[in-house]
Amino acid sequence: MKKLRAQAALLLIASLILTVAGPANAATAPTLGTLESFGVLAGSTVTNTGPTVIGGDVGVSPGSAITGFPPGIVTPPGRILAGGAVADQAQLDSANAYNSLRAQPCDQNLTDEDLGGKTLLPGTYCFATSAQLTGTLTLDTLGNPDAVFIFQVDSTLTTASNSSVEFINGVSCHVYWQIGSSATLGTTTDFVGNILASASITANTGATVQGRLLASTGAVTLDSNTVNRPSCNPPVSDDTTEPTPTPTESPTAVVTPPTDSPAPTSPTVVGPDTVIPAGTVVSPEDIMFSDEPGAVATTTSTPTSSQNPSEAGSPVTFTTVVTQTGSNAPVTAGTVTFISDSTVLGSAPLDSQGRATFTTSSLTPGNHKITAVYQGGPGAGGSISKSFIQRTVSGSRARGGPTNALVRTGMDTMPLGLSGAGSILLGIGLLLEDRRRTLKKAA
Repeated sequence: MKKLRAQAALLLIASLILTVAGPANAATAPTLGTLESFGVLAGSTVTNTGPTVIGGDVGVSPGSAITGFPPGIVTPPGRILAGGAVADQAQLDSANAYNSLRAQPCDQNLTDEDLGGKTLLPGTYCFATSAQLTGTLTLDTLGNPDAVFIFQVDSTLTTASNSSVEFINGVSCHVYWQIGSSATLGTTTDFVGNILASASITANTGATVQGRLLASTGAVTLDSNTVNRPSCNPPVSDDTTEPTPTPTESPTAVVTPPTDSPAPTSPTVVGPDTVIPAGTVVSPEDIMFSDEPGAVATTTSTPTSSQNPSEAGSPVTFTTVVTQTGSNAPVTAGTVTFISDSTVLGSAPLDSQGRATFTTSSLTPGNHKITAVYQGGPGAGGSISKSFIQRTVSGSRARGGPTNALVRTGMDTMPLGLSGAGSILLGIGLLLEDRRRTLKKAA
């Protein structure tokens, strides 16, 4: 009887765990097709005010009006596509992606809950009405760079000023917001994800987006924004042929910073004529400016990446635009230094559009905080940009799939990686086998 009771107890534990971590529908990233190259796509018009920077194509279809570029800038190889075959196809692909996202089963209903203050795991989250973000939403990738997050919103999406979406345990470019009506990003919102809205999208002053703004029938309205199109690499094949670097239109340089430089111990003073060698270790927070005499204009630096994530050993291009704060006029003289974490990658001069472009192949696998430092110039003071995270992946690393199980903690149900459920089942199996052997010896 003792043997039977022991085995029954272990089986009951296994049954309970299987009930808690049972299989669920995996969130699946949609196929984007021609949307891959777009940062902004609208149905009727794209309008911009201020020094917006778009890392990707800007298009409209079936409308044909795109205004505000300049002062807005589309960084190479991005294009402005006011109608035409490419924009038409992009809208068809957007509709297919929208329908794919809408059709996926909901893992957790968050209707009437503010996303601010939540930490969510990969999966599909739905709202029967509108969705609101006030504060910080944290997305936990569980260490999987291919983790998929889908938000299905039947009505509108609105973010409050200074709200943000952040990653922990790595980053992913598979974040999708399917919006049944319109989306509005509040001032200085730091947003992550591809917004596919049935109607319109408005990005208020200073909002930044690591993703895409894709409006089906309405307008996309921009105001001094930065939109960095994520570039998800496809699964790596066995082909070992070296990739062909993408040409750029501006002069670039490639350097390899040393990894054993000593940490700085005092503030670094830079000016218009200062040369900071590649490989120098300097924290952006420790930089002080020695501006030219008569420098009266304060400046703003806005960096973007040509590809994020990028592959280790392959070139990635960083572009920053420097403008006068307030007037948004481009600053056309001076040098911009690009810093990865606390190591100088190199420098590049500003061109006639206030743009500096720098290319490097030296980034190692991992996450890198990229900062652009404008060192000042005639009549303009120096400035340090807001940093962004550049993810670099290894070309030989195997890619994991999306998660597809649920774990219940307290009253909330959240998706759990398949590896977690597999570990539980493996542990139960080993426990049962060990117990069986022990009982057999005792008999």
